[in-house]
Amino acid sequence: MTSPAAQCPFQDTTASTAAASNPAPQVDQLSSAGADYPVADWLDVEGLAADPYDSYARLREESPVAWVPKLQKFLVTSYSGCHDVEQDQDIFSANVSGATMTRAIGAQPMLRKDDPEHAAERAPINPVLRPKSIQQAWAPVFARNAETYLDALEDKGPETADLNTDYAAPLASQNLIDLLGLRDTDVHQVRRWSHDFIAGMGNVLDDPAIWERSDTSTAEADVLLADLIPFYGRNPDASLISALANSGMSTQRVVTNVKLAISGGMNEPQHMITNMVWALSLHPAQREAVLTDPPLWAAVFDETVRWQSPIGMYPRQTTHATVLEGVRIPAGAGIGVVVASANRDPAQFGDSAEGFDVHRPKRPHLAFGAGVHLCAGHWAAKAAIGQIAVPKAYERFPSLRLDDRRPERWGGWVFRGLTSLPVTWN
Repeated sequence: MTSPAAQCPFQDTTASTAAASNPAPQVDQLSSAGADYPVADWLDVEGLAADPYDSYARLREESPVAWVPKLQKFLVTSYSGCHDVEQDQDIFSANVSGATMTRAIGAQPMLRKDDPEHAAERAPINPVLRPKSIQQAWAPVFARNAETYLDALEDKGPETADLNTDYAAPLASQNLIDLLGLRDTDVHQVRRWSHDFIAGMGNVLDDPAIWERSDTSTAEADVLLADLIPFYGRNPDASLISALANSGMSTQRVVTNVKLAISGGMNEPQHMITNMVWALSLHPAQREAVLTDPPLWAAVFDETVRWQSPIGMYPRQTTHATVLEGVRIPAGAGIGVVVASANRDPAQFGDSAEGFDVHRPKRPHLAFGAGVHLCAGHWAAKAAIGQIAVPKAYERFPSLRLDDRRPERWGGWVFRGLTSLPVTWN
């Protein structure tokens, strides 16, 4: 899940500081003719939203680092390539020219900065997102919210219930409202904001209708935050907005990073709820195993986030000419770090990498990023979803499963998830 914080060591290097303040110019229209790098001009970018995984497998096999003319980016699809990018912010900068994330929420958030700027902006909220704080302050809130929306799901009934619409989305929204401290709003508005921001961040094909949506939601969020930030300056509490408002950070940076949290803090948890139930429904033997052995829930969460990564791709930009996986990449080139592909790379996860297996030997995945931008929100996600939301759903409805009488719907590849998941428990 995308989060504005990370709990990991960081390097305060001259090169990374220079990259943040003076990013290399964006490379324009690299030529496919006579290129000394692989060109994946066959890639159907529009078709990736239906199901990207066959295309990812072909890219890994033929050219795990390849220029995609339609995107004007090099897509990196191997685990080793994506991992190398994440470990070297001096060359692969998060400070990306023309980043859709910056465009979607109106300014450059911490995830589009390198250290030390990135680390300075995330430092105030690290304490809120540490495991001890999550378990003591927030797990009871997440549990209460789960029961509320399980009641709503039960009221909907096993003939018409949609796990996304009736449980995952409103629960993720309410958890985010509480964790952030978003007063004077509701789950529907925050859900819309999150979806509009995420649509903008994934708008690599520059659809003007999507920009209009994200601009509208950005303006609405700005109005609310103009009141909330001074409120928490006077009335501090345990929320994320309070931590940012009392950090000494400028109001603009607080606003931008709260909108970043609204984006990832709802979208990825929402999709993880539906993805876990979907995966277990397709693998009933594994579902029965976890229901009889609850400690397996941790493995279910990790295997699902690897197998169906809600964050599919995010950008980087080269500060210098470099070589990655044997491919020469010029300075200023756009990079798409396709972690959804990396997380199915047989070189990292074995021949069964394309499958779902909660008993898989534990190996590091990239669903939460790596290096200095490792997502600290993964502790909140593991607690809210892996320990509470999904286990509680099966406690309430032990036979919870897909309703194959009604179609499911998937969408996206930059960010990917179920937009509808009909379920039953009869």
